[in-house]
Amino acid sequence: MDLKESPSEGSLQPSSIQIFANTSTLHGIRHIFVYGPLSIRRVLWAMAFVGSLGLLLVESSERVSYYFSYQHVTKVEEVVAQSLVFPAVTLCNLNGFRFSRLTTNDLYHAGELLALLDVNLQIPDPHLADPTVLEALRQKANFKHYKPKQFSMLEFLHRVGHDLKDMMLYCKFKGQECGHQDFTTAGLGHQVLWDPPEAQCGRFSQSDLKGEPRAFESQILEPNCSCNFGVA
Repeated sequence: MDLKESPSEGSLQPSSIQIFANTSTLHGIRHIFVYGPLSIRRVLWAMAFVGSLGLLLVESSERVSYYFSYQHVTKVEEVVAQSLVFPAVTLCNLNGFRFSRLTTNDLYHAGELLALLDVNLQIPDPHLADPTVLEALRQKANFKHYKPKQFSMLEFLHRVGHDLKDMMLYCKFKGQECGHQDFTTAGLGHQVLWDPPEAQCGRFSQSDLKGEPRAFESQILEPNCSCNFGVA
């Protein structure tokens, strides 16, 4: 008996590519490499697979090429205007109150609001305060035999708040000297606006000085800080 396999019997054994295709999860490949003779179904699956793979490679290569070309678009438009509308400029002081202007009555009514006293009108964490400030605060917060007076928050803000006249060192608009009197207000009728709880602001607008709007320059003095401010 001849144990050698005939060519027809060997062709019935699946090839390695057929085994791989039937065990692969790649969509469509198992329909291309199947057992048996070539069929129209296999050809259509092969065409769809090759076409999809080709589109993927073309689109991917185009996107990679576009990325490395570093494309950018810059559009600049310049318009020459005869007269510019000068915007309102707001100058703010982030220090809400002046400690030197506080009184005993202020601390009695607003000490807790200012975080200078606790609910019992006592100084919280005195060991963290500056010795000079702590001594002044103790004198103002001495409520022994003290009879509280009427308290007005509006009057308190105007009196204790920072005044633009005390902060402004220099102001110039279109070659003209200007000052705190050229700053208008919104709300309180005072040259320094109060915007609780963060800042006090003074506003300079186009109608404050005569002439066409041009550069506005000012120098504002704040505690421990000299700040220059300019708008063109």
